Amino acid sequence: MTRPFPLILPFGGMHPKLAGAIAHAGEGSAVLGRATLGWNAWLGPLAVIRADGHYVEIGDDFHLGPRSTVHIAHDVYPTIIGDRVSVGVNACVHACTVGSDVVIEDGSVILDGSIVEDEVVLEPGTFAFPRARLQRGHVYAGAPAKPVRTVAPGEIAERREAMRERHANSLPEIQARSFGPRTLDATSFIASTARVRGALVMAPMSSIFFSNDFDAGAGTITLGENTNVQDNTIIRCTGAGVTIGRDTTVGHNVFLEDCTIGEESLIGIRSFVARGTVVEDHVLLAAGARTEPGQVLESGWLYARSPARKLAPLDAGKCEMIKFIIWTYCQYNRDFSAAEKVRA
Repeated sequence: MTRPFPLILPFGGMHPKLAGAIAHAGEGSAVLGRATLGWNAWLGPLAVIRADGHYVEIGDDFHLGPRSTVHIAHDVYPTIIGDRVSVGVNACVHACTVGSDVVIEDGSVILDGSIVEDEVVLEPGTFAFPRARLQRGHVYAGAPAKPVRTVAPGEIAERREAMRERHANSLPEIQARSFGPRTLDATSFIASTARVRGALVMAPMSSIFFSNDFDAGAGTITLGENTNVQDNTIIRCTGAGVTIGRDTTVGHNVFLEDCTIGEESLIGIRSFVARGTVVEDHVLLAAGARTEPGQVLESGWLYARSPARKLAPLDAGKCEMIKFIIWTYCQYNRDFSAAEKVRA
């Protein structure tokens, strides 16, 4: 039986609150947990709003493009979004506050604790790094986000309309779920909107979150114990596959090719791990970073930029953050596994 979208699930017994019927919900879209969503929302295919470890509050006329993600920071930051906000394709709005009449173009990322004031435009691929403040009436670009000019009269309405037309007329192809050889621990979790093709091995408490799209090709995708791969991440294998060690987090909207990722590491939001990359144990790859084919990321370092380069040794605070994320995602695994079973 084909179920309607969006997928709606509670978290911790708390269900999403919708002001009214959603204007459009594409295949694979999801609204999860402590989310409040205003009137006339448009959700593209595979769009995810996930409010588990904190709440998400979104105003009227919200537009979330295909493969884009809205999430929170557990017990630290909610995500609050005003009215008439439009988000492009493969973008991530994470643990931040966004005002009204804002346009967030394709591939842009807003990170924890940031504040985007009213009437702001983020050009494609813009990164607002943690605790940034984007001031009213400006167009921002780059990584980190910098103001490049003031917003022209009528520009925000024109961009919003153009984005909506693009999304309505050019929707991504949604690959079917398939079932290759699988070795899955009983405590592992695969979200019902995730797509996995080919061979898969999942250790205890490992998890594949919402709208992920994995293709192992002729290889195998292997997730270690307690490891989580967050929403809208894509894995594409043409060789041996992808192996990820225990206690590792792969963030939202990441792209992985055939690679090896070690233990107790963190792959940041919207980063790209190229074919043949080896990420050793205890590595943090920053949001938006890109590795080069065959690159080795040495243990104990924070890597950033494109191409990825050593930025600083990992300190105790970052190591504790990596452990805390693993703990929270094991909780999320248990709760969403139970919610999916009830729904089934």
